[in-house]
Order: sequence, then C-alpha cells, then structure tokens
Amino acid sequence: MLQLDAEALYAELRQGVRPLLQAHGSDAVLVGIWSGGAWLAERLQRDLGRAGGHGTISSTLHRDDFAQRGLAAGGDATKLPFAIEGAHIVLVDDVLYTGRTIRAVVNELFDFGRPASVTLAVLVDRGGRELPIAAAYAAARVVLPASHRLRLARDGEGRFTFDVRDAAALR
Repeated sequence: MLQLDAEALYAELRQGVRPLLQAHGSDAVLVGIWSGGAWLAERLQRDLGRAGGHGTISSTLHRDDFAQRGLAAGGDATKLPFAIEGAHIVLVDDVLYTGRTIRAVVNELFDFGRPASVTLAVLVDRGGRELPIAAAYAAARVVLPASHRLRLARDGEGRFTFDVRDAAALR
C-alpha cells in the first residue's frame, strides 16, 4: 500500500506556495477548498505569517453531481473574508484528481466577483483528469488505481496524515 508522509508534503507545499503569493504581493489571498484544502490554507496562512485571513470555499452548489450528492456532501459554506474582485487567488486543495471539484469551485468564486487570477496549488496530484485543469504547484504526483481514494486527515494538534483506501472496501 502507498505510504505518503503528509507532513513532509505540507512542508513542500509551503515552500511552493510562498513564491506564488509573493508574485502578487498584498493582492494575493489564500482560499482553501473545503475540507482538506481549507485545513491547508489555514495552516499556510499562519506558517507563512500572512496578515488577514484565508478564505474557505465549497464546491457543493456548482457540482455536476449535485443531484446525487446533495448539500451534505459539500461541507461548510463558502467564507471569503475579502473582496474577490481583482484579487489574485491562490486556490489550495489536498488532492487533485478529475478536476471536477476545481471547476465547481472556480464557478463559485466567480459568483463573488471576478478575480484577477486564480492559481492552483495542491498537496497531491494523482492524475486521472477529466477536465483540462492543472496545478501550478503540486508537492507530489502519485498514480493510484481509479478504485482507490486518497483522503487528507487532520488530528487534534493540526498534524496531517493520509488515508489511502480501495473505494470498494468502503461500501
């Protein structure tokens, strides 16, 4: 079974996100995709010593599988404590797979305004894209069978771990 050190990958992500934010100065903001991406954005905000707050965004209302998943599957509501119009968004997620969540989140972002740019940074890119979406930065690239699920977990002290499971075993 694949073993990934989520804390080591987080350190790589932090180093990769720093120049993405610096490229746009004070106009750059972190927005994490609920839930794993939001956890990452929260910790990045703190560890990079950035003033202000980070945003959290949900893909729920723009998912192409909303009829099957409903509201419960999408998590918390979008919280963006800053103006999106004209902002340089560094969008953070834990795992990039098909690209469908990213598509939904970009649609959600545009409901709040038109950002100057949206740059994607992910902890893990597992390939398998169904849409033409790519991360500007990925701390790791892994190949997993389509039947496997890769989930980020966070313990009570905020440390990250990964859980890799065969989806068929979860049913």
